[in-house]
Amino acid sequence: MTRTCKQFGQAALAVATGFACVVTATAKHPMTDAQMIASAERAAPAAVAKGATIVAMDANGKMRTLREGHNGFTCMPDSPATPGPDPMCMDATAFAWAGAWMAHKPPATGKIGFMYMLEGGTDASNTNPYATKPGASNHWIKTGAHVMIVGADQAF
Repeated sequence: MTRTCKQFGQAALAVATGFACVVTATAKHPMTDAQMIASAERAAPAAVAKGATIVAMDANGKMRTLREGHNGFTCMPDSPATPGPDPMCMDATAFAWAGAWMAHKPPATGKIGFMYMLEGGTDASNTNPYATKPGASNHWIKTGAHVMIVGADQAF
C-alpha cells in the first residue's frame, strides 16, 4: 500500500501530541533497514512491537514495508527530519484515523484507535496542528512517553 508523506505527516490531538512523517534516510542521518526496525520497535511494548508490521517512507514519500507483521499494529521509526525522537506504533483504526486527519477528511465514526509513542515526541505545534517545522509563530511541545486514543463520534 502506497501513501504520501502528507497523509502520514503530523497529526496533533487536542493535547498536541504529534504524528510524524518518517523518511527512511536523509543526507545527515541515513538509517539501515535494521536500524529503522529497531527504532520502530522502541515505540511500543515488546509484546506489541515484535508482532507489528514495520513501515517507513522512502525519500520520495512512498511507504515501504520493512517487515510484515501479524498483530494488527503498524510501527514507524523515528524520523531524522524532526526535532526529536518520534517513533510510533498504532493499530489499524489509529492508522486510518491519522490518514484521514492528514487528508483533512473526517475519520470514520464509532471507531476507537490506539497509538504508542514510548520514546516521546517533540514535533507537534501547540498552536498550529498542520505546522511542518518549529518557527517563531508556533509553539512546539516536547512530550515524554505516551499513548494516544483517537476516534470520532458525536459523543466525544
